Amino acid sequence: MAEEVVVVIGSAQESFTLRNPLTAGERMEMVDAALKWRYGANYRNRFLVVPVPDIVMNKVWVQYLRMLLPPFEGVVSGNELVLALFEDMGLVALRPTLFNRGECSGTKIREKVLKRDESWKNCVPPPVVEYLESVGFEERLRRLAVSEG
Repeated sequence: MAEEVVVVIGSAQESFTLRNPLTAGERMEMVDAALKWRYGANYRNRFLVVPVPDIVMNKVWVQYLRMLLPPFEGVVSGNELVLALFEDMGLVALRPTLFNRGECSGTKIREKVLKRDESWKNCVPPPVVEYLESVGFEERLRRLAVSEG
């Protein structure tokens, strides 16, 4: 759809929580592994992965992104708030077809890990499973569940 794509890692300031158990750097490496798997070794010629901390003013969020990112024309997102904010600014806002959203959302994956349901691994590419295993994702999530209990 585009010659260049900026992948935004949102809530970059959050880590080691049940909602965001990975650091921004770990999420970047996870996305990196998926892009390399899908597009090959030269994927970095088309994709830029950038961590972006949250701000608490939704109305100015798109302007905030304009300050932090290279120029962009729009967004592809499954998040209704993000789509509405881009549309409000007169920018392109596209809804992608999401992969098995009922079973494979981040929330569902975290729930499956906590239930020790190995089917979460069917929701992400093999290199992402490998990466998550290398950082101890399952154990970290279970420990966070106990501590946030």
